[in-house]
Formats: sequence, C-alpha cells, structure tokens
Amino acid sequence: MLSSLAAVYVVWSSTYLVMRIAVESLPPMLMGAIRFTIAGGLLFGFALFRGAKVPTARQWLMALPVGALLFVGGNGLVAMAETEVSSGVAAVVCATMPLWMAVFAALAGERPTVREWLGVALGLGGVVVLVSGAELSAAPVYAALLCGSPLAWALGSILARRLPMADGIMAAASQQLLGGAALAVVGFGRGERLPEVWTFDAIWSVAYLVVLGSFVAFTAYSWLLRNARPALATSYAFVNPPLAVLLGAALGAEQVGSATWAATPLIVAAVVLVVGGKK
Repeated sequence: MLSSLAAVYVVWSSTYLVMRIAVESLPPMLMGAIRFTIAGGLLFGFALFRGAKVPTARQWLMALPVGALLFVGGNGLVAMAETEVSSGVAAVVCATMPLWMAVFAALAGERPTVREWLGVALGLGGVVVLVSGAELSAAPVYAALLCGSPLAWALGSILARRLPMADGIMAAASQQLLGGAALAVVGFGRGERLPEVWTFDAIWSVAYLVVLGSFVAFTAYSWLLRNARPALATSYAFVNPPLAVLLGAALGAEQVGSATWAATPLIVAAVVLVVGGKK
C-alpha cells in the first residue's frame, strides 16, 4: 500500500514539473497526443492480458467525449498554460477539480452539504487570490486556459460515471487512446509540428509521463480504489498541490510568489472539506 500511495502522491505531483520541462521543446498538444496514445496502448494491452473484453463500437463512441474533455480540455490546456506559467501554480489551480465536480453535481440535481458549499466558496476564494498574483495576472490568456482545465476534467469525470463504457482499466485505455487522437487533431489544427531532432529533456520527460505518470500511477490508483479506504485513495487531491509547489521550487528553480503561498492552503483546505465530506 505504501508503494501505491508513494506513486500517487509523488509521481502525480511531479508530472506538472515534468510536463513544463517537456513543453520547453515540444508543442503542448502533440506532446500530449504522444503521451496518451502510447499510455493508452499500454493500458489496452494490460487490460487484454487481464482478460478484459475489447470495447464495443458504442462503448468507443461514448469514450470519445470523455477522452476529449479529460485529455484535451483537462491536460492539454495545462500543457499550453505551462509554456508561460510555473508547474506549481498549475497544480494548485488544477486542485480545484473536486470543487467543480460538486458544482456540476448541484446543477444536475444533487444537494451538496453545507460543508461542500463552504469548501467551494473557500476554494474559489483561493483561485481569486491566485489569479490576482503577479504570475497569472501577467498572463491573462494562459490564466484563462489554466482555469478552464479543472472544469473540463470535472465535466469529463462526471460523464465517465454516467455514460455506458467499458469497465475498469479498459475504460481508461479507450479514453486515453481517443483523447490522444483528439489531441493530435487539435495540435495539427493549431499548426503544431514536432521537431525533427528531440532534445534529451524531451525524450526523458515524455517517457516519464507515459510510463510513470500515466501507467504506473494510474495502476496504483486503481489498486488503492479497490483495496484502501476511499478517503485514503482520494487523498492525493489535497497532497498533490503543496507537493507540486515544493517540487517545482526545489527541482525546477521556480519562483513561488506570495499569491501562491496564500492560495495553496486555501485551496487545499477547500478540497479537504469537499473530498473529506464524501462517504
């Protein structure tokens, strides 16, 4: 269990920094297309090895909007924003995803608790503090892209629970494969082109994102969901943001501004209220 927690805590926290390194020399959308197409293929083969059935045509069709929202809207927007924004700030903004899920659930007719509404209000206050800081206020377009990422991820997560798709790892594999294809379409549509010669940083960062970020950490998370208490399995949601900020500062030489230091505990506390209140 400790190794699975370490993978979810440390690896997923580090992917924000590694993604920022990758987009220094690779176009963001095509980088994501390579990452999720390869990772999806690995998961697909792993699922078949474990006896899963190949998704039906209808299940592939249902996985398309989910994959587009999760990996184009959720991950692709982060990659684009990280061409101008630090990985720590990106991680803190993306940590608001459970708050948006609570908002979407309320719009769908579910009644959030007072605790959840308090968490949403506190988290949005943290976002306001963060956006008013020097880093995001100096890059309003990228700030908007970044803030759109957790909304897309939350909506994609809700659809993934409601649409009829394949089970377990095969569902994740089909979403990643179709998300990778959608990223490629968007990337080429934006005029992105891959470099003829890849730098060493580009090679190792993409390999890290594929193997550790998308395959190992996801498998560990799936194991935790089946074998650990739900509160422990989902605790990554409030561990990742501060850890990502620290990794960005320590390993990526990122400057952490006062707005980030002020917003991080607010957003983490908000996520604790929302996620910790779930049964």
